[in-house]
Amino acid sequence: MANRDIVAIGASAGGVEALSFLAKNLPRDFPATVLVTVHLPSEGSSVLDEILDRSGPLPAVFANDNDPLRTGHIYVAPANRHLIVDDDRLLLGHGSRENNSRPAIDPMMRSAAVCCGPRTIGVVLTGTLSDGASGLWAIDQCGGITVVQDPSDAEFSDMPTNALNRVKPDHVVGLGAMPKLLASLVLQPAGHTMPIPESVKFEVEIARGSSSSVEDMDRIAGRSGFACPDCHGVMWEIKEGELVRYRCHVGHTYAADLMSIALDENLRRALGSALRALEERRSLARRLEDQSRQSNRLYLASSWAKRAEEYERELSAIRSSVQRLDNLVQHAVEKRAAE
Repeated sequence: MANRDIVAIGASAGGVEALSFLAKNLPRDFPATVLVTVHLPSEGSSVLDEILDRSGPLPAVFANDNDPLRTGHIYVAPANRHLIVDDDRLLLGHGSRENNSRPAIDPMMRSAAVCCGPRTIGVVLTGTLSDGASGLWAIDQCGGITVVQDPSDAEFSDMPTNALNRVKPDHVVGLGAMPKLLASLVLQPAGHTMPIPESVKFEVEIARGSSSSVEDMDRIAGRSGFACPDCHGVMWEIKEGELVRYRCHVGHTYAADLMSIALDENLRRALGSALRALEERRSLARRLEDQSRQSNRLYLASSWAKRAEEYERELSAIRSSVQRLDNLVQHAVEKRAAE
């Protein structure tokens, strides 16, 4: 009987240190393939594979398209590609960003759930926001084991906390206890095969780079009242237990918390456009007021002065709104940059 031989690990902020600790403390004869997705900077600027390779006994590399799965090896999702498990091989998907990231944790975990179901162990470590919660849900639905780092132990608690709030994981442990737990879990026989949700299969194909249609989306989710922050198309609301996500048929996907941030950013841009238009109207009104006074058309000058004052009041209100949104967006950007 097969053991639980796929370990899919997701992390973001604080993840390099956490992953280095795991790599250092996993045994040399670890009888499973380890898959890792961390939100990476631009292609060619990360040395995460070298860090993990030097940290412990298991060889670690950035995954290449069509790499065979090998036990006792660590495969890291490269920049700008989703890491996809396909039978006994790895694929690099070029589907749209999820939660504004590619690679993203959820596509990797969903693909492991579809491919390997009860052989899979999903792990969410330190990080901000909520990437990984949907992937853990998929692994749980397909009979795999779910593990979450104790939020009080994580350098950044958002990802573990959101996973706990939306999935009932099988294990919640501190980082120090995780190597021993994983070494124990991978020796267990795989669980019973479970039916795979059609929505999970569909989203794996999208992450690989397949196209979808409005009809495809209607089959797996209900339409929301929101427009996609990226392409401005219709978004569908996908419900996974306690988790709510939004996806357009192009493939852009947001968890609810990131959807809120993206909509705030779109609103800020719209308000910025309104601000520029009002500033131009106010400037024009002042110029026409001056011209009217110079030609002694005082009634018309007074009318333009009133319009300029009205535009100034509207400008003041919009400036205040833009400043508040700028503060919210900047806070979100700073959290994301920490990753």
